[in-house]
Amino acid sequence: MQGPGPGKAGNHSETGKGSPASRRLVRVHNGHTRLRLDRRALASVIHLLDANAPGILHPGPSPDAFHPVPPGELSLAFLTDSAMARLHASFLGDPSPTDVITFEGTPKLGQAGEICVSADTALAFATGRGRDFSEELTLYVVHGWLHLAGHDDRSPADKKRMRAAEARSLALLRTRGMIPEFVLTR
Repeated sequence: MQGPGPGKAGNHSETGKGSPASRRLVRVHNGHTRLRLDRRALASVIHLLDANAPGILHPGPSPDAFHPVPPGELSLAFLTDSAMARLHASFLGDPSPTDVITFEGTPKLGQAGEICVSADTALAFATGRGRDFSEELTLYVVHGWLHLAGHDDRSPADKKRMRAAEARSLALLRTRGMIPEFVLTR
């Protein structure tokens, strides 16, 4: 889901400082008290996706259909279902929890955007389908990154292109051994 940009608040951690100019600043906010994550590994995921954007995004018939994620700082927020439901209600008028909400940034101000994901939804989905929790949560990050690159999943054709780009992204991350480990304690 995409929406307008919310204000930044909370426990952000910067990664990417001192990195080459080609690597964007990635801020990670862990708003889920029971979630354990590796901020550096998450920044590395974004940097790998950015570096491989042309192969992942695979423009269709129109070369302008998809573009790299805009330059600038990218924020990743890992939230609870209740926090996601509040965002969903505030910005999109739907009070139900959701898996991913992507907010476009303002590249002229150095902001690429913000990707908000629900760790609770990822755990429920992974458990219910016999999938790996870390891979499911990584998929949500990839999904948000693809939205920032111009992908949409509202129509069946768009959804098919989005799923193919997600599969290319996850295959790249798996091949490089870069699926970050997430742990959600009870």
